[in-house]
Amino acid sequence: MATVADHVIEALRISGVHRVYGLPGDSLNGFTDAIRRCSEISWQHVRHEETAGFAAAADAALTGGLAVCAGSCGPGNLHLINGLFDAQRSRVPVLAIAAHIPRSEIGSEYFQETHPQDLFRECSVYRELVSTAEMLPRILEMAMRAAVEESGVAVVVVPGEIFLEKADASGWSTRPVVATRSVVRPDDESLQRAAAILNEAEAVTILGGAGVAGSHGALIDMAATLNAPIVHALRGKEFIEYDNPYDVGMTGLLGFASGYKAIKESDALLMLGTDFPYQQFYPDNAKVIQVDIRGRNLGRRTPIDIGLVGTVKDTLAALTPLVRQKTQREHLDRALRHYAKTRKRLDELAVNDRDRTPIRPEYVAGLANQLATDDAVFTVDVGSPTVWAARYVAMNGRRRLVGSFNHGTMACALPLAIGAQTAYPGRQVIALAGDGGLTMMFGELVTLIQNRLPVKVIVFNNSSLNFVELEMKAAGIVNFGTDLVNPDFAAVAQAMGIFGRRVEQPSDLEQALTDAFTHDGPAVIDVVTARQELSIPPAITVEQAKGFSLYAIRTILAGRADELLDLVTTNVARRILD
Repeated sequence: MATVADHVIEALRISGVHRVYGLPGDSLNGFTDAIRRCSEISWQHVRHEETAGFAAAADAALTGGLAVCAGSCGPGNLHLINGLFDAQRSRVPVLAIAAHIPRSEIGSEYFQETHPQDLFRECSVYRELVSTAEMLPRILEMAMRAAVEESGVAVVVVPGEIFLEKADASGWSTRPVVATRSVVRPDDESLQRAAAILNEAEAVTILGGAGVAGSHGALIDMAATLNAPIVHALRGKEFIEYDNPYDVGMTGLLGFASGYKAIKESDALLMLGTDFPYQQFYPDNAKVIQVDIRGRNLGRRTPIDIGLVGTVKDTLAALTPLVRQKTQREHLDRALRHYAKTRKRLDELAVNDRDRTPIRPEYVAGLANQLATDDAVFTVDVGSPTVWAARYVAMNGRRRLVGSFNHGTMACALPLAIGAQTAYPGRQVIALAGDGGLTMMFGELVTLIQNRLPVKVIVFNNSSLNFVELEMKAAGIVNFGTDLVNPDFAAVAQAMGIFGRRVEQPSDLEQALTDAFTHDGPAVIDVVTARQELSIPPAITVEQAKGFSLYAIRTILAGRADELLDLVTTNVARRILD
């Protein structure tokens, strides 16, 4: 007779799961042993459970299917929590198997005891403790169903001894759990009201997010009908900016002035599949129509005139025929001109700046974009690597971009790349890592060797927590506690058996990236980049301007005028010389 764990693995297999990310432990022995006996599901061993959570999140984001991670009792599954928060906030389907202490000891403050069903409450759509073997098949089915239908994290907590119990097959574990497919759109009256607003408006702007996935053609058709510029939030970049004659860039803290102005100057804003959080970037007086599959998201970022519950694809299919073709395009042409000017200025920064050192980070991102394959997957650390990816990594409908864009956690680029490369072993995966982020999960470089994952890691090595420093400058605070004493990352990689190359001269960068990208295996390119490069948001508040002034004064008073001189040299003198 098969074990309970055998039935769990079979339920995962018939539901299309091919991989489980995790770290073994005694309370997981029954589960991992069942994987060992299954030829169709592989155990993807990582060096830290946090990586298992991130890897599963990337797997789910890229494949669209249920991804699974596992952790042993107590600290083992507790380490999953940051990756699971990221998956939950990215709205991807992940199942976490959280092994538990012996059930007879629960509540006794036993060795390694925690209460996972409480710990994971805030980062999951479903979580439940299995107390008997008979409960597990049904709870597992409900967990998987919740994950795939609500696009979120489900956690099943299982005392280790239950995995080893013998059990007969159950109807709950012999039928696959796959996501349903539905047509979801608003009612006709709501669509007519939305169309009336769009028809009456003179300057319509569209703001799109990740919910536009799979609706690119419908989005372009709507923009053509409205003569509307299209602005994207960061998570919408990969689905919106390519083959788009109405694209005017991104808005937000990392965005373009053109995107900001296109929204601010509109008298009607059509929000499609976006939960863009920054209130200061919304228009002041425009009428707002918001489309989202989740009704609870409507109107929580800015006041709206009409909220429409539905998928972007289904809603646009019903709304576009009700919208009249606009003949005037002054608003669109103005936005496009501004975008062309903004784009030109940004591209002028992504160059070898007369062989000056340190290397411009824009140049690093720009070259990586040029040399990457047409279907490359980019993963990015939070902070300045996200800025450079948002501005210089071009999407084309086949490339993918994955990062901690909602949760905003450091140390995600390498773990996400592990999941991406595992799910797609034949695709190029490039991790744009910060030096601070990489060193937080540095041990996962060993995972690349052990699991034979040819991830290419580009390190933006500026010896600082760079984005934190920018935030301090904006607040008028002298930089403190942000210095990083880094090793030669390339030398460390070589010691691990990984291709490593350190780049200090701009003239060496292209060849180094070319060699790394063509290398048959993992690679680390350690690029010494300018620390004081500023990534200024498109709208500078009075408070931020005051903050930079205070920063300058306080830096001089603190006896660190050389730091201020470096800032000026990097960001002002170079522009003047150009």
